[in-house]
Amino acid sequence: MTTVLVVDDERQIAQIARDYLEHAGFAVITAADGRDALARARAHHPDLVVLDLGLPNVDGLDVARTLRRESDVPIIMLTARVDESDRLIGLAVGADDYITKPFSPRELVARVQAVLRRAHSGAGSDVVRIGDLVIDLPRLKVTRGNTPIELTTTEFQLLSTLARHPGRVFTRAQLLDAVRGTEVDAFERAIDAHIKNIRRKIERDSRKPRYLLTVYGVGYKCAES
Repeated sequence: MTTVLVVDDERQIAQIARDYLEHAGFAVITAADGRDALARARAHHPDLVVLDLGLPNVDGLDVARTLRRESDVPIIMLTARVDESDRLIGLAVGADDYITKPFSPRELVARVQAVLRRAHSGAGSDVVRIGDLVIDLPRLKVTRGNTPIELTTTEFQLLSTLARHPGRVFTRAQLLDAVRGTEVDAFERAIDAHIKNIRRKIERDSRKPRYLLTVYGVGYKCAES
């Protein structure tokens, strides 16, 4: 059974989330603060974490940063903050999606299901498909239709990192970490140049990208279809 860790210091919200997720067929673990959330995540290895941004002891952003350093578990952030910058910060530290309070419990269930589908779409697969783009991971090959596309090692690593997690937003720093060890300039803006080169090769119109999308103020993501 798929396990979801719900982290919220408001008992009523945590209980409502638990009830709806269990009704949808998930096993649910709850935590009321950041320290407990990290302990339960390490002990139970949940398939997804629903994480409140404002937590006692350890802030939700710090919890997300720690979770992201330790695993690739999908994270949906709950936030009562309506400022766009707060949502962008949440995405920047590795959250896969966010929901603003107050929220519909049915929407939460739908978001959980959608994020899990995205997370599992490329998991364990040697070949990733996005539209008519095919990325053969073991053979380091990319084709669009029947046309092979030549990428450098760095370009292939960047593309495959994004393509394995369609819809997830990656910061430039996260992408830079993904390609360390290859010949890449050690500064974040170098990622922009590599993305530009990849788009020129894989997109039919690099000025209107379909595959690699910019998330302004944060970084990049791969289209979901």
